[in-house]
Amino acid sequence: MRAAWVLLPALAALAAYYVYKPLPGAVSDPWKLMLLDATFRAVQQTCHLIHYLRLSHHLIVLNYLICTFDKLKSVSSEDIKITDTVFDGVEVRVFEPPAKGDESLKRSVVYIHGGGWALASARTSLYNNLCRIMAESLNAVVVSVEYRLVPEVCFPEQYHDALRATKHFLQPDVLAEYSVDPSRIAISGDSAGGNLAAAVCQQLSKDENLTIRPKLQALIYPVLQAFDFNTPSYQQNMNMPVLPRYVMINYWIDYLNGNYDLAHALLINNHTALDVGQALSFRGRLNWTSLLPSSFKKDYKPVVQTTGTAEIIQKIPALLDVRAVPLLADNETLQLQPKTYVLTCENDVLRDDGVMYAKRLENAGVDVTLDHFHDCFHGCMIFTVWPTDFSAGVQTRNSYIKWLDENL
Repeated sequence: MRAAWVLLPALAALAAYYVYKPLPGAVSDPWKLMLLDATFRAVQQTCHLIHYLRLSHHLIVLNYLICTFDKLKSVSSEDIKITDTVFDGVEVRVFEPPAKGDESLKRSVVYIHGGGWALASARTSLYNNLCRIMAESLNAVVVSVEYRLVPEVCFPEQYHDALRATKHFLQPDVLAEYSVDPSRIAISGDSAGGNLAAAVCQQLSKDENLTIRPKLQALIYPVLQAFDFNTPSYQQNMNMPVLPRYVMINYWIDYLNGNYDLAHALLINNHTALDVGQALSFRGRLNWTSLLPSSFKKDYKPVVQTTGTAEIIQKIPALLDVRAVPLLADNETLQLQPKTYVLTCENDVLRDDGVMYAKRLENAGVDVTLDHFHDCFHGCMIFTVWPTDFSAGVQTRNSYIKWLDENL
């Protein structure tokens, strides 16, 4: 009995030590975020152990656990018709609100979910709930794309899936089938889905055979570049939940079918050193010292290696492929982009990706709204359902939907 009195406080102290993580003072719901982060870390460590034992790929196990937990809190709606179908070989989930009065055509959003190109699904309650609320709030047809995931496939297959599904939906006969106004379509996505949405939008803008193109693009804390892992936001938030820097680098390695042995070289920007010739022509397109306002740059300094490892680009050429890294697109392509919304969070390694893209689009003459949240963190917009309900999630979701409602 005496041993139990000693053991229980020790275990409680150990748990508190594992859960606690210093966070910026402005972060919304800090203790809840620490608990969410501790859960993620515990699950990820278990999945990596299974991977190490060669029982299964850690991302397959992690996605299985996410989907299993998600089944406990599925969200449904009697007012929205939800249909699973296939667009040009790609699975999609379509959310259709009921017809209202004499209204003939509805607006529409093509939505591409996040998850590091490896996790989550259009069918999980987190994204099902988001798309259902979008369909209800906007009275819009929402098409949620169920692209294939890492490790089943790697780049460029996720991009091709998103592009094929979107182009199929943009056909006049398909839009007519869903009673969608061809002049009121947006393409949108969060995180890795924001990456795919931006890349697809760039390709659609250059496709001369298309008669219908999106009116808007809306990117939620998008991941847009793998050129510089030492932007101010990467330095400031390197250990920030829910997406520390090393995790984002590993997502890039998985997506581009690279080797984890390269992670440290990527972290210190060896792949884009001054002596790496392939990267030189892109350097001016991602110069954060000129693209970021001083409030974001703070006192951080650029990390530019004089000599690096050119072999990294040879092993992973997609690091400089604009289909994977839309922020590296040329100005001619950016000039063709539709009216754009970019949502960023202060406590997010990807903050500067979105801010730099917004600035480059603005410099190219595109109408851009940058919606920045000082107290929010990466991924927050989908965390609105108990037990992962955050005030930051409701705040960002409402702002995003409000912009769509006013502009679509």
